[in-house]
Amino acid sequence: MNYKAVCFDFDYTLGDATVAIVAAYEYALAELGHPKPEREAVRRTVGYSVQDGYTMLTGDADPERRDRALELFRAIAKPMQLTTTKLFDGAAELLAGLHGNGVKIAVVSSKGGDTLKKVMDYCGILRYIDFVVGAWDVTNQKPDPEGLLWAVEQFGLAREQVLYCGDSLVDAETARRAGVDFCAVLNGTTTEEEFAPFPRVHVAPDLNQLALWLDTI
Repeated sequence: MNYKAVCFDFDYTLGDATVAIVAAYEYALAELGHPKPEREAVRRTVGYSVQDGYTMLTGDADPERRDRALELFRAIAKPMQLTTTKLFDGAAELLAGLHGNGVKIAVVSSKGGDTLKKVMDYCGILRYIDFVVGAWDVTNQKPDPEGLLWAVEQFGLAREQVLYCGDSLVDAETARRAGVDFCAVLNGTTTEEEFAPFPRVHVAPDLNQLALWLDTI
């Protein structure tokens, strides 16, 4: 493998927090007077900020209500995610393999970094991660490349030495703007065909295949 560092998105790339995310959106929307959202509609918001997800689900773009939706969402999602988030098959093995080969690893996510660290620690993978860039660690969230570029800077590497792996078009656009190679992972709701307009070096149907492609096992 030619990459010195690999950055990952988390939700629908390494782990599945659907149970907590759906429950949190159901609560937030009910409190703000909206009908219960469909589960698949909620799943399609994963990768976006909670405020943008709220607008996607309701059409409501009022800034104050978007911020209130975030507060309500976090009240439910933050405690639930710790015990309901599940790693995708092969996630721990992939990270262990990269770590064992001396490859640096970061997670660049739209989820709050404090919550994400607790979730990954609970799942047993935080020990493989060099650092986490979460929603509150940046001024501009994905697809703005701020977080990913900060990760590249922390690694002390050139952009061509870093790979970003993610499951959504938001991730693909983030990598494009950052000038970093992108690998699409098909664990989420985005299909291979939907990634076609974006630069990518590989499309992995799952994390076991990604490990093979990265030559970690």
